[in-house]
Amino acid sequence: MLTSQLDHQTRTLTDAQLAAGGGDIVTLNGADYWRDVQDRIEGAIQVDIEFDSFKDGRGFTLANQLRQRLGYAGRLRATGDIIPDQAGFLKRVGFDAIAPNRGDLAADWAKAEAQFSLAYQPANDRSATIVSLRERAGADLTQLNAKYREQDALEVLRDAIENTWKGRIAILSSFGAEAAIGLHLVSRVAPDTPVLFLDTGRLFAQTEQYQRELTDRLGLTNVRVIRPSEIEISAEDADGKLWSRNADACCDLRKVRPLEGVLGEYDALITGRKRFHGGDRLSLPLVERINGRIRVNPLSNWSAEEINAYFKRYDLPRHPLTEMGYASIGCWTCTAPASDDDVRSGRWSGQDKSECGIHRPSPLEAPVAAE
Repeated sequence: MLTSQLDHQTRTLTDAQLAAGGGDIVTLNGADYWRDVQDRIEGAIQVDIEFDSFKDGRGFTLANQLRQRLGYAGRLRATGDIIPDQAGFLKRVGFDAIAPNRGDLAADWAKAEAQFSLAYQPANDRSATIVSLRERAGADLTQLNAKYREQDALEVLRDAIENTWKGRIAILSSFGAEAAIGLHLVSRVAPDTPVLFLDTGRLFAQTEQYQRELTDRLGLTNVRVIRPSEIEISAEDADGKLWSRNADACCDLRKVRPLEGVLGEYDALITGRKRFHGGDRLSLPLVERINGRIRVNPLSNWSAEEINAYFKRYDLPRHPLTEMGYASIGCWTCTAPASDDDVRSGRWSGQDKSECGIHRPSPLEAPVAAE
């Protein structure tokens, strides 16, 4: 649970007790970039993340990156301008304690905290911890992968949508080069399945056109267009060139955070990722868990030949840019035609980067049983 430290005296005493046991207490600003603070937090027993404004979501992102990318396992405390309505999200991204700059909201914080009972570490009341729930989920994943191995993609989707996660599942689609396959399969099961489409504000005009065309062609009735926060864009990418300075930060701003804002509505997401894409996807299972949420990958074992055959069999329209050599299509700022047989070679070309981050699992996650 979140430990509340609503007055300065309590914070000072707690910090002194922690420091007496050895280790540093490090203070970061929510605007700090996770790569830049890696050395600073090494060996720290506590990291404070200061929120300048409750409207600024960067502190949540930083906490999430410290836990997931850097594997920070120490105490994480949110300080500054935070409000009780944010209690659930503070816990979700890994905060252990709060020290808001307003001390007159103790009752509101207590009420908010009562709504969120999961903890990272075992407590005296023996309530379920996040780790224990992940372990149980791992066993479920093994069973699901074994079950789905015996089914084709359409059967997997039918079970996922109509049974296992009925009413709590969506498909995540880029409306890119191969997106029509997954969307067509979903439309054959339930065309009203929510389709989450991340409009980064940097998409090709052809992608926006293709999204409209494919939606009409397949009879999709529940496409949700998800956009980044204009406030956060103004604060973090005022000149529109963040992509050229820090591609990871740009993806986080325009894709990762906006998606995180709606994930709470679903227990599972369907993706169109495939093993032949290479990189992190080489060992992609049919079902996995990323940051506590299920991902169903019904096309994970499909080949490029099977993709092409499906397009022809159902006479599905291709993304207009595929004729120009684009094999994987994202933002126009960071996408080029594929240079070789590597489907994703045109994404962030010349950089040590192959994924935007929305499919990056936490290093704290229990491993998924191999297929």
